[in-house]
Amino acid sequence: MNRQFDLNIGREPALDWRVLGLLNLYRVLVPLVLLGLYSVGGARGLGVTAPQLFFSAAIFYLCFGLGNVILVRRRLPGVLLQTILQGAVDMTVSMLLLHSWGGVSGGLGLLFLVPVGGLAFLLTPRSALFLAAIATMAILAETIWQQLAGHPDIASYATAGLLGIVLFTIAAAASFVAGRMRASEDLVRQKDIDLANLAELSQYIVQHLRESLLVVDGADNIRLINESAAEILGDNNAVPGALVGEVSPRLLYSLTTWRQSERGATSPSSFVAADGARVIQPHFAPLGGVSPGPTLIFLEDTSLMAERVQQGKLAALGRLSASIAHEIRNPVGAMSHAGQLLAESPGFGPDERRLTDIIRNNSERVSTIINNVLQLSRREATKPTRLTLGDWIEEFLSEFCETMQLPRSQIRLQEDAKDLEVRFDPSHLHQVAWNLCENAIKYGETRGGVSIEIKLGRLNPSNRPCLEVADRGPGIELQAVDRIFEPFFTGRKGGTGLGLFIARELCQLNRAILLYEPRSGDGSVFRIVFSDPQRWEGA
Repeated sequence: MNRQFDLNIGREPALDWRVLGLLNLYRVLVPLVLLGLYSVGGARGLGVTAPQLFFSAAIFYLCFGLGNVILVRRRLPGVLLQTILQGAVDMTVSMLLLHSWGGVSGGLGLLFLVPVGGLAFLLTPRSALFLAAIATMAILAETIWQQLAGHPDIASYATAGLLGIVLFTIAAAASFVAGRMRASEDLVRQKDIDLANLAELSQYIVQHLRESLLVVDGADNIRLINESAAEILGDNNAVPGALVGEVSPRLLYSLTTWRQSERGATSPSSFVAADGARVIQPHFAPLGGVSPGPTLIFLEDTSLMAERVQQGKLAALGRLSASIAHEIRNPVGAMSHAGQLLAESPGFGPDERRLTDIIRNNSERVSTIINNVLQLSRREATKPTRLTLGDWIEEFLSEFCETMQLPRSQIRLQEDAKDLEVRFDPSHLHQVAWNLCENAIKYGETRGGVSIEIKLGRLNPSNRPCLEVADRGPGIELQAVDRIFEPFFTGRKGGTGLGLFIARELCQLNRAILLYEPRSGDGSVFRIVFSDPQRWEGA
């Protein structure tokens, strides 16, 4: 730092003002002590040769110190002018007090030590030595004056010389220490700035990461959370300081299970995001060795990963579809036709007819699988239409009940929102809803005369329209939940494993998502979360 005689005027460090404040305290205490000694011992007892001058200088020094307290507190008129003012007053008053005390032999030459040392702390080495030289010359001049006035004392010159050496030593040492302290202070200040910038940069990076993450302490309080994670858990509730259990009970359950088990031994269960439109898989990582201690939680949107996996599977299915159509469809048709001809033979008994029924049923099943795969591989373009969901579901249920020979009373319809509009391809929505309702009839149970419960409404806080199909069946086993939408996966006999897979694919084609949730008290809930038709039109 390049400092001139004074200081760096534009900067005015707080350390300089603290030094000026301490020196001002010295200016208040010194005259009080001297005046107290004067009142006790008197002029002759203290060796005061000029009482009136001594008294005036002490009173002036005290008043200056008291008045300057306000200026120092308000940091007026600036470090440079304040240093010059204090130095001038200190040199002048110390010289007057030294003269009134009878010169250097009176011992008041020590009054120069503190002002020179303190002010040297604020100056560059050259300026500090200059100040010490002024004080030394003042002491030497006073010693010469005393000799000329008829008070010869050869020892006073030795005292003045020794005092001058002490003043130069103190000034040099104070200036050196001040330089080192300022360098350390500048280094600390720069480190603080760097740390603040680094913290701000880290905060910015964390907040704008595509990955969703949060940090939870041992008491299950959220300490850090970025925007992406807050959106998943709920913007209004997921804030630093909130309890995880209040924000997301399912996440707290997964965290507690992970802590109680051997870390990493079990895979945490997934949960549905606050908007009800995404399935989230949490991943935990401990921070520190304390248990339970802070935990870093990553929230993975499984729909993104599932979409990439599904694209790979669809590509493979597309390559197989042509071969399936030519190599399997024709032989299966031939087997089915042959079985029908055998069944018409007049000499067939019950056992033979049972075998031909097996051939026919399995041929039809294989044909169904082939049709589903071909339909999936074609991936026909959607023709989205704005639908009033309540009117559409009434027409659908009428057709479904008539086709399945099902009494309308076995289907309970609940509309939480009237005139609910969605944008969806009608044929695709028909296929998805038919599949869900057919599964509910096939695998569910009738309780209280109701087999299927259908609910229309909106999700909070996203306000996206949704359609739920619920049943009271045995539900889906926990280990199979993450696989029910995979192609060819089925947990029950008689299924092809393509119904739910195709249903979810059709929803994705229409910018919707199909989710599964276990139903309390046994059963399953399949929820279609539609896209917002207003946002879709804007896009």
